[in-house]
Amino acid sequence: MHNDYAGCLDKQGWDNPNFYRKEIIEGQKQKDLDDDQFIRIVRDYLLDFKDLHISFRYTDKFNNHETEVGFSTRRYKDSLYILSAGKENRLKPGDKIIALDGKAIEDLVEIHQRQLMETEPERENWNTILPLYKTMEIKDVTGHEYHLDIKKFEKEIYQGLYTLKEISEGTLLLKVTDFLDQQAITQLVTENESSLSKSRNLIIDVRENKGGSDLAFFELLPFIFNGKQIDLNSFNQDKMLTNCTSRNVALRKKLLKQVAASIHDATTLNQINTIIGELESNRGRGFVELEFGKTEDSLVINTKPGPDNIVLLTDVYCGSSGDSFVEVCKNSSKVTVIGRPTLGLNDYANIAAKSWADKFELWYPTSKLSRVDEGVGVSGIGIKPDIYVPWTPRHIKEDVDLKRAINHLSLK
Repeated sequence: MHNDYAGCLDKQGWDNPNFYRKEIIEGQKQKDLDDDQFIRIVRDYLLDFKDLHISFRYTDKFNNHETEVGFSTRRYKDSLYILSAGKENRLKPGDKIIALDGKAIEDLVEIHQRQLMETEPERENWNTILPLYKTMEIKDVTGHEYHLDIKKFEKEIYQGLYTLKEISEGTLLLKVTDFLDQQAITQLVTENESSLSKSRNLIIDVRENKGGSDLAFFELLPFIFNGKQIDLNSFNQDKMLTNCTSRNVALRKKLLKQVAASIHDATTLNQINTIIGELESNRGRGFVELEFGKTEDSLVINTKPGPDNIVLLTDVYCGSSGDSFVEVCKNSSKVTVIGRPTLGLNDYANIAAKSWADKFELWYPTSKLSRVDEGVGVSGIGIKPDIYVPWTPRHIKEDVDLKRAINHLSLK
């Protein structure tokens, strides 16, 4: 974090490693430091960097060690509303948590400000906070209040979702929950190219997009822009500085080669190989603006006939490459973004993964955008929508954002 992390210079002195080293050493002396406790300590240390692109976790091989409370929440005013009950069948969507271990939610906001890292209730993520408590006070949809013990469940394995369907005549709904599987997204676009070309309206739902690789959304861009060509270089005036330490170069090369192994498109493979070559040639040089040469030409994309009107649905659960997709699409005259600001992860990006003992791994950014130094970063702010729709408990019962999008398109 002091040498390889992309924010190592900007955030010098933010962390307190000695405090956490002592905590680990003391735990080892007392023989009560298990793997879960070790992960908790390291995660607590990493909070000081205030970067949601940083994570410390079990490797996939050991991910069955991870547990979760079995339901999802969102704060509105002084309560945590249940969005979905999942494995926790004692709760229903619309129920609300008004206290944890006897502490009111509004008091817990102050206690856990480091973990929450947000100033707006609708942007807060309580997933790591809920497991710290034993009981919750519930007020159900009928107004009845009662207490429940908080159970722990094995963490579910995430599955990406990429779907396209017609929701009314001339209007398509495309849902993409990540940009991890480039092949699946390319196949979806290829199979539906005729529909995308002929449809008058398109709604793209990226409200829960977990990110992945920007290359995975390139197949969508030709349908989203007018004109004969789009030059993606012209949309972004930020310089990207990559921290080319020896460790970062080795770790990023490893990840990029893993990505390349599942890709068959020659252009994309050339892009990846160019990045690998640039990283290697700058090994050990610290922060460098990489030169991609001919690869820059591949950022000039030929457009295709597409919908006249496009709406992007966004929310705080859209981050990383999801952020990038929204930011790029906002440059199209056909696009209107509706919903809430995205997570805003890309001030520091291009993740490397360092593993230890084949059990733990640290994921951290290796590059930063020049806008950070200019004081116009998006961390904690996100990419703002054109039409802001605040989150309320009404969203639990009906898709308020989708209705707003349909109404917006009806006026076109």
